[in-house]
Amino acid sequence: MIEIPSDLHKDLVPLVFLLGNWAGAGVHDFPGSEKCNFGQEVTFSHDGRDFLEYQSHTWVLDNDGNKVRPLESEHGFWRVDADRKVEVTMVRDDGVVEIWYGELAKQKPQIDIVTDAVARTAASGPYSGGKRLYGYVNSDLMWVGEKQTPEVELRPYMSAHLKKVVTPEDVERWAKALPDDMPDDGIAFFK
Repeated sequence: MIEIPSDLHKDLVPLVFLLGNWAGAGVHDFPGSEKCNFGQEVTFSHDGRDFLEYQSHTWVLDNDGNKVRPLESEHGFWRVDADRKVEVTMVRDDGVVEIWYGELAKQKPQIDIVTDAVARTAASGPYSGGKRLYGYVNSDLMWVGEKQTPEVELRPYMSAHLKKVVTPEDVERWAKALPDDMPDDGIAFFK
């Protein structure tokens, strides 16, 4: 269920499908790195200003789906303008800072972004840019990331399928929104 919070900045309504806490799993595969399955938790939140705050944490999973160790962490800010152009600023735990630009598709909740600028610390590994596709599909958030380095051409390296995490606060808010005249048995609601 997509809700538009009353305190959401009006410019962010096209990105409302991203809001919330998401969790799921995916696959990581890039030359020179360990190929693995990973778990992921993502949060898109807002504080009333004209951006969404983004946090992502991933970790390597073993064959039984247990956490082995951290994989990547990202933190960023997402904006969208009146022409559905999206800009993202992002910093990663490996010492990479990126600026991404792209657009929100017309008539569907899908975002394509590509790096415009990349800055790296001396400790970060080789990286020269990337592309990402995010989509809201059947109430789930799916994404695929592509990456390039000076040695490796742009290619997919991570993808994940995430489910919305329902919190007790969500349930309480939904319960308060039910009509007062709802029948006790609930069956009449479906007739």
